[in-house]
Amino acid sequence: MFRIVSSSDSLLRAFSALNIGRKTAPICIASRNNSTFFNPRPANEHRGRALLQPTVPTLCNVRETSFFNKLKHYAHIAIRWIPVPADQIWKGVISVSNAGKKRGRGKGSGRITPKDLNKGQVIGYGKANIVWPGLSAPVIRGRELVQQQKLPEDKEREAKLRRIRDEMVNFKRLKLSSLERGWSGSKMPGRSIGPPDTIGEDEFVGFDTKCLELKAVVNMKGNHGRKRRVSAMVVTGNGNGLAGFGFGKAIEGRAALRQAKNRAGQKLMHFDLCNGHTVFHDFHCQFGATKLFVERKPEGYGLKCHRAIRTVCEVLGIKDLRAKCEGSTNVQHVVKAFFIGLLKQKDHQQIAEEKGLHVVEFRPENMNFPKVVASPTTCRTEQELENNEILDFTQYCMDGKIQLQKKKFPPFYTKFRSWELYLKKQEYLRNQDKVRLRMKAETGEVRSYLTEKYPECRMGPGPKDE
Repeated sequence: MFRIVSSSDSLLRAFSALNIGRKTAPICIASRNNSTFFNPRPANEHRGRALLQPTVPTLCNVRETSFFNKLKHYAHIAIRWIPVPADQIWKGVISVSNAGKKRGRGKGSGRITPKDLNKGQVIGYGKANIVWPGLSAPVIRGRELVQQQKLPEDKEREAKLRRIRDEMVNFKRLKLSSLERGWSGSKMPGRSIGPPDTIGEDEFVGFDTKCLELKAVVNMKGNHGRKRRVSAMVVTGNGNGLAGFGFGKAIEGRAALRQAKNRAGQKLMHFDLCNGHTVFHDFHCQFGATKLFVERKPEGYGLKCHRAIRTVCEVLGIKDLRAKCEGSTNVQHVVKAFFIGLLKQKDHQQIAEEKGLHVVEFRPENMNFPKVVASPTTCRTEQELENNEILDFTQYCMDGKIQLQKKKFPPFYTKFRSWELYLKKQEYLRNQDKVRLRMKAETGEVRSYLTEKYPECRMGPGPKDE
């Protein structure tokens, strides 16, 4: 049925005659993740209003910035939360994706441990400190019915809870003694791991093993992808010239160290030590791009060298040494080069037999007094020596190599006027100690050309009067 109306008032009367009421549908706004927010309004609220009266819809903005939005579950009409365990919530904070791990992210995430916020809290005991019958207290105590009551507030409750939560996270590692520490704190390189395991009836008595390198290596497999294992390098010795090094590789670090330790015990090498504390002579050795210049030092000098060489010397029994490393400082190359140099060194008697000459030692502390340390079976004469023959002991042992020495500059105070005045004042004392020493060596006393003429001026205690 159709009707023709002339104005808006007539249009309203026409709709009223047809008994058409204004019923608005729920206003829905869809967000980016297809979740629906609704604004239901009953029909009675809109009844009696003008039909064409505008209505402002209710809008609700949603931000996808929090990781908690991932845990939401939106129903078709309303929002409701799914109960999620605390482990999954903590995982969303401290975990790293696989793509992030490949790029090296989250290396320190293993030290972040989740906190159990419920630890230390008991149902029925809260901040208000109220006695609840049947929850925090019995309903009947004796013949009396327990009533609900409020107790004084516990001021130390928050401090106790905070202390309990901090103990869960702030885990302190056991401190190592100064003798058990490695090169850098509690890391394995430089630390002792004990003697090798017994092989049958053979025991490694007096041996000690120290770790030189412990690192993670990855091998690419066609079926399983990246295969991660741990590689270890150790050196073992008895402190008396017997030592060896070995390598190990396993899934776990302990297994790799044990494998390397046992392999090092099966590859022992013996080295002679000069006077039980140092090498026989200076030598040059090289492995790959690593060059070592090793110098013999007197007793009490100590070990001034690369930390890997120092560790090898400790298990080998060398106490005084200086080593200069040039080129690559790879630990494996440094250790191999040092062992090659130790194998190449010769004692004084072997050098004397090779050259057919006496090996003479000059020491500054002995006033460079010559001391013969080795003599050949048959010594050559001066006429039998060649013109270009190397007679310098250090140059002969270094195979013609020369270590690059840093240029030494004079002290800054030598340019001052006061230094010249000091030298003039000390002129009369010049060489006095050396003259006294030479007189005692030649005559047995300090004397001058006037000693015989004036015997009463002789140094030292005078003759006793009878």
